[in-house]
Amino acid sequence: MDNKGINEAAKNKKDEFYTSYGDIEKEMRYYLDFNPDVFRGKAILCPCDNPNESNFTKYFLDHFEEYGIKRLISTCWSGYSDGVGYGTGTSLLDLYNQSTLDKNAVKGLILDATEGSRAIHQLNSNGDFRSDEVTGLRDESDMIITNPPFSLFREFMDWIYMSKKQFSVLGNIGCATYNNVFPHIRNRSTQLGMSITSGDREFRVPDDYPLAAAGVRVDEDGTKYIRVKGVRWYTNIPFNNDRPMLKLMTMQENRERSKHEGIRRKGYFEYDNYDALEVPFTDAIPSDYKGLMGVPITFLDKWNPNQFNVVKSRNEVRGAEFFRDGSISMAGLYVGGKAVYDRVIIRSV
Repeated sequence: MDNKGINEAAKNKKDEFYTSYGDIEKEMRYYLDFNPDVFRGKAILCPCDNPNESNFTKYFLDHFEEYGIKRLISTCWSGYSDGVGYGTGTSLLDLYNQSTLDKNAVKGLILDATEGSRAIHQLNSNGDFRSDEVTGLRDESDMIITNPPFSLFREFMDWIYMSKKQFSVLGNIGCATYNNVFPHIRNRSTQLGMSITSGDREFRVPDDYPLAAAGVRVDEDGTKYIRVKGVRWYTNIPFNNDRPMLKLMTMQENRERSKHEGIRRKGYFEYDNYDALEVPFTDAIPSDYKGLMGVPITFLDKWNPNQFNVVKSRNEVRGAEFFRDGSISMAGLYVGGKAVYDRVIIRSV
């Protein structure tokens, strides 16, 4: 599923993607390797997670005692689906033999687990993370870990930042340039996780999800899956972030032997409307250029702050900037009158 597919999912509110257990496990391992007690004594909130289907819920229940978790709270919106549990045919609702739920009521679900107690019941509200009820649970928690809806990522991050809690959430790489997220990326109070830096990831989707995009499959049980490109973890939980410095060539060396034909044939260009060099590939960043450069947002996967400073996002190049002929610029960056894809502006340290 490409960015077009993601945008369509967000537009149509078809963004109920269930994260795989393995992807959760790989990212949490980075935090645990840095601090084995990272979850000990903590209350963890998974605010967009149907306790009957979410692998976030399953993962933390599986390791509840091992990690010393104090409390796990998993909530979901009233539009939850029954689904297939964890692919085992046994749901948490069956496992804990809860009382009959009123599925006609506009109420969300909550699993509340503490040592020796696990209960699922309906919320008083519809379970929207923005509700007073779930916001209250946020304020009682120490960590927020989930895969929020793509269509609400901006609002969800505002909700998280307001709480000043530790968090680890999934989003698209393009979300790094959002006006409410990028300042936190720039000052490194939010970082991209280490477990996903390229490629795509497979997510289970509800039974009624339209399989119109590329990269979809249905397994032998009829369960639907979709592959999504550009997925990243956004987190402020400490981990070993020793990204190596990029090994780069000079501008002249790139012009002579870059693996990118466009760089060899045409060289580099400055933006029409901003005093910076357009660098279309991270591995083509010239090591000897001291001015501002616009680089792909995937540069953030490899960013070592001892090598480069991150200055601006593409979204911050607007309004006050002008084309070199004096006309007012539209938002974004242009080369030869054509807008380029998302960029971040960097400068060598």
